[in-house]
Amino acid sequence: MQIDDSSEQFPPSNPLDGKPLPSLNLFTMFRLGLYQMGLGIISLLALGVINRIMIDELKVPALIAAGAIAMHQLVSPARVWFGQMSDAKPLWGYHRSSYVWMGLVLFTSASFLAIQVVWQLGASIQANGFNGVAYLWAGLLALIFAGYGLALSASSTPFTALLFDVSDEDNRSKLISIVWSMLMVGIVIGAIISSKILHRPELCGTAILTNKPTVTETATNLSQLQASVTPLFIIIPLMVIGLCFLATVGIERRFSRYKIRSTIVEREDQITLNRALKILTASRQTGLFFSFLLVMTISLFMQDAVLEPYGGEVFGMCVSETTKLNAFFGIGTLMGIASTGFLIVPRIGKKNTVKMGCIGVAICLGLFIMAGFTANPGFLKGALLCFGLNSGILTAGAINLMLDLTLAETAGTFIGAWGLAQAMARGIATVLGGGILDLGRAIFQVPLLAYSTVFTIQAIGMILAIGLLNRVNIAEFNATAKQAIATVLEQEFD
Repeated sequence: MQIDDSSEQFPPSNPLDGKPLPSLNLFTMFRLGLYQMGLGIISLLALGVINRIMIDELKVPALIAAGAIAMHQLVSPARVWFGQMSDAKPLWGYHRSSYVWMGLVLFTSASFLAIQVVWQLGASIQANGFNGVAYLWAGLLALIFAGYGLALSASSTPFTALLFDVSDEDNRSKLISIVWSMLMVGIVIGAIISSKILHRPELCGTAILTNKPTVTETATNLSQLQASVTPLFIIIPLMVIGLCFLATVGIERRFSRYKIRSTIVEREDQITLNRALKILTASRQTGLFFSFLLVMTISLFMQDAVLEPYGGEVFGMCVSETTKLNAFFGIGTLMGIASTGFLIVPRIGKKNTVKMGCIGVAICLGLFIMAGFTANPGFLKGALLCFGLNSGILTAGAINLMLDLTLAETAGTFIGAWGLAQAMARGIATVLGGGILDLGRAIFQVPLLAYSTVFTIQAIGMILAIGLLNRVNIAEFNATAKQAIATVLEQEFD
């Protein structure tokens, strides 16, 4: 007897053999989380190692370094195309897994290519200064990071779709929570592993300097740095490939409900940038929350590209030590997210939780500056743990508030619009952080004051975000947004 897919009395059945499909158990959820753990680990290569080496050791202008790195975030609208491709065109018999694996190999390869271009850029700067050839190398690096971002979208977007395919309504939220948390665990693990690999005497202090009278009195010994750092860009990508294959092999074939879904549900990864902007500005309240989200995200992530160089230039920390800073941030973030839903939101409410996170982040940015005046690395690590804690509170609070400002009828559209806007804002934040650091250098000529300029503007941004949040009214959203969104969607269909 053939089982009716729409019936709630039976579990979904496999159309190939008629047998009920198994539900995800906890072990499989954590296994899927290994993919996100891998992404967390490899993210440190760009925003934990390459940024430090380019800005501090190689003296690349921060705007150029941050702009090149940010390209992988600014191409995030391409995820729509990859999501549609995996829906419509199965590859090697799979709708999701083949795209996940192909993108995986490409973005891990791109990370290795990126560090090779960084060495060429450094050699060009040390030989001839920042001339036209150096700009060409920087442009090539930006292209590689754009390719890295595209490959990442080609892998991570079908993976997100796979999470939807293999889960049901009763276990999807648990799966998403586990997988997202594993991303932060990956950042912590990646920071520890990277710092161990880079913990070498020749990568620290005067040991890494050599005489370069044609450029400055001393410069980084590029060949020594290259020999020490390049193995990290071989070991980590191979580790990530292993984790991601372990996470996904056999999952789609055994658990996917893709072929038996009776209706096509719009997923959040299928929203174009143009459509996201229309939806997020359709009514006064969505526009206000969008503005808050933009200012908050930019202010939260502006230090992404400059924090490790700050540790190296102002605190004299080795490359391995600045890489480990990400572990303090990751641990703090996990603590903040874990405590928010259970301890903070039920007591003070969602809006007050977000305000608390904004104020806490602004205070921690002030602690970054105070730590610089003491030049005490322990102070900086403590401030970073506090920063991660408040970032976790702010992120969890904002997600809870976002769900209140999401229409149930178009949940996929709304969540996709918020997510895409946040991804673009992170790219903008990375570029702005580098640009403001360069501006601070030009104005003050003192490294601490230059970095303090970045942190000060971030803190001001957090206060502005609170001002925007005070104008957000959930009751008004519920009263006006539904008709405004319906009008936008009708115009698109017309």
